[in-house]
Amino acid sequence: MTLNVEKAYDLELGVDYEKTAVRVAAQVLKEEKCSYEAEISLLLVSDEEIHRLNLEYRGIDRPTDVLSFPQIEYENPADFSAFETQRSEYLNPDTGELFLGDIIISLDRVKEQAANYGHGTEREFAFLVAHSMLHLLGYDHMTEEDAENMETKQAQALTHLGIER
Repeated sequence: MTLNVEKAYDLELGVDYEKTAVRVAAQVLKEEKCSYEAEISLLLVSDEEIHRLNLEYRGIDRPTDVLSFPQIEYENPADFSAFETQRSEYLNPDTGELFLGDIIISLDRVKEQAANYGHGTEREFAFLVAHSMLHLLGYDHMTEEDAENMETKQAQALTHLGIER
């Protein structure tokens, strides 16, 4: 797996962002039975920048904790069967990896939410990566049932990694 990390905001939270993101992303891919090598981009930003991006891309005029930009449209979440016939559309031609998309995380929100929820910044960061990875795999939380499914999957991945509240 390739994780391209860009830190566009210099807020230190005592987290090895790349190591944590790779561990969490790999665990989510394993649990979702992705048999492809994958590539993901991760951008770490301020509240101000994620606010701007949230307004630009979603029309929502406020900061958020994480934005996910999947490259793939799935008929069903984590259903990779379409890639057998359409591989070239989704693969990075240089690496042969499946490009899943972009994750943008507000480090200000990581710090704030960790304090609000009473757990460490690493756990909050890992949670946001897991949440976003599920979005990159086609999951959403528009209905109560879908939200419960995502919450279960997020918790399961973090538990398997020993990242608890």
